[in-house]
Amino acid sequence: MIDMPSEEQFRGCLVGQALGDALGFVVEGDPPEVCREYVAEVLARDGVPGRVRFSFGQYSDDTQLARELVQSYAACGRFDPEDYARRIRDIFSEGRIVGRGRSTQEAADKLARGVPWHEAGTPPPAAGNGSAMRAGPIGLIFHDDPEGLVRAATEQGVITHADPRCSAGAIAIAGAVSLALRARPVEPASFLARLAELSEKVEPRFASYLRRLARWLPLPPEEAVRHISGEGQEQGPSRRWHGIPPFVVGSVLWSLYSFLKSPDDYRSTIRTAIAVGGDVDTTAAMAGAISGAHLGLSAIPRNLAHRLNDRGTWEFAELITLADECRRTEGRPA
Repeated sequence: MIDMPSEEQFRGCLVGQALGDALGFVVEGDPPEVCREYVAEVLARDGVPGRVRFSFGQYSDDTQLARELVQSYAACGRFDPEDYARRIRDIFSEGRIVGRGRSTQEAADKLARGVPWHEAGTPPPAAGNGSAMRAGPIGLIFHDDPEGLVRAATEQGVITHADPRCSAGAIAIAGAVSLALRARPVEPASFLARLAELSEKVEPRFASYLRRLARWLPLPPEEAVRHISGEGQEQGPSRRWHGIPPFVVGSVLWSLYSFLKSPDDYRSTIRTAIAVGGDVDTTAAMAGAISGAHLGLSAIPRNLAHRLNDRGTWEFAELITLADECRRTEGRPA
């Protein structure tokens, strides 16, 4: 039995995701040159950007849906995909979602029409990162249960994304959080090898992408992104997105790259995730969840974390309370 992760790590994972998401949300979809300038002029000094669509600290659907997953777990005392599916349905139906993805919206619409959770996921070839972006808490909940982690990451994912690549991406992010909780120090090659073992059970191709990532880790970001952004796409990188597209393979790999380049520095991880442009709220959310789980809440810039909010609700203190509730739930006897 592996020791339960610390309170600091539970808090760090949820807040680390939310802050990465909020910082990336400011420049989501922007080209690399805009994102590089933002990182250099704002994030390098833990500053607050002036150009925002919402009040600064607003996070997007990435964290909203991860938060709903944690709420579901705390309420049920276990991971219950049916309950989580209802929560996804409701947050969309009630118009509370921020920055919705197309596949997740389509699945939520099906859920609202009464389609069962295990039949609602958007089928292939759609393979966005919506199932992976919210999977970090699964790594907290199943930190000592690899089989349970694979099952729960897959089940929460197929509610909205039926492509097995999406399931594998969710497993990779949940698995990365689980490994980051106890890896001291982080050894990138073995870290990626273990993620490949976990994801291979549902999508062998994804496992091969994870193993290839080890080759690109020594490269500087401007070179690595050229390999990673188009990985798994037969037609190459998306023409509509400059930088990392919202495709599950490239965005998950970039999040892992960002963490593994600087596993002992939350700020550097987030800056790497954002600087290349594209779907950077999602890459920074996933990288932030992993980094926050590894380093704990104390490694996260407190002045920025205290600005977190979801349109004036679910602010920093409420996220801390939820993380603590998740840890207490995980610690209860079965």
